[in-house]
Amino acid sequence: MARILDVGCGIKKFPGSIGVDFNSASDADVLCDLDRFPYPFADRTFDGLRAIHVIEHVTDIVRTMEEFHRLVRPGGTIRIETPHYTDYSSFCDPTHKHHLNSFSFRYFGAKDGGFGYYTEAKFIEKKVHVKLLSLWRWLGFQFLVNRFTRFRKFWEFYLCYVIRGKVMEFEFEPVGPPVQVRRPSALPAPR
Repeated sequence: MARILDVGCGIKKFPGSIGVDFNSASDADVLCDLDRFPYPFADRTFDGLRAIHVIEHVTDIVRTMEEFHRLVRPGGTIRIETPHYTDYSSFCDPTHKHHLNSFSFRYFGAKDGGFGYYTEAKFIEKKVHVKLLSLWRWLGFQFLVNRFTRFRKFWEFYLCYVIRGKVMEFEFEPVGPPVQVRRPSALPAPR
């Protein structure tokens, strides 16, 4: 049976998973601050990880992705769901710290967009699915955005403020050994 970690599970923990959350009123099996690393699990403990409407709440997305990379075994799946930055829900929740688009995780891949120096954690992008508001879905724009990466890029650059996104779903597979905890270098003492 697959071991699944539901990060930020809230009150609707994924059935059969191990839930982790900071809120004692949640259905979490383990209580911990999601911004403090490492989480209380050994490397490569899980076959899958879910972070549904969580990533926009964390303080450090890069460090959080490194932790996800550490926790999920090679061949496992990390599923992230988050609002698109043009959706009303992205800005109406004052606890959202980040507003993301469908290319926000690209530097965790092989083509890191020139930003590969941020982290050694690498992922294979298995799926990106953008949900649009109903009118645009019915008119076929959602199909085009999800079927053709070039059209999705065109939509992100030019159309997304009119043809607004709703929710994005990502699936990643961790690649390589677990990334070790990064320690900030000490700043030299002032003279």
